[in-house]
Amino acid sequence: MWLIDTSTLKLRFFADPKSERYAILSHTWGDEEVTFQEMNASDGPDNPKKGWKKIAETCHLARNEHGLKYARVDTCCI
Repeated sequence: MWLIDTSTLKLRFFADPKSERYAILSHTWGDEEVTFQEMNASDGPDNPKKGWKKIAETCHLARNEHGLKYARVDTCCI
């Protein structure tokens, strides 16, 4: 399973995701969602798509308010 490192905002693969605690963003898909391929591209937070803001905010909340090192967002982790 692919998860987002909440500090680096980079994807990381886990063969056994049960070994990690992670936040999940469940939402409806809208315009300009970030894809798996775009998450692997080097532009990261500089990506102009609207969906990037959801990912960055999810990671920020997971890390700073819940102490979680990883997050999952279905638009870019599948």
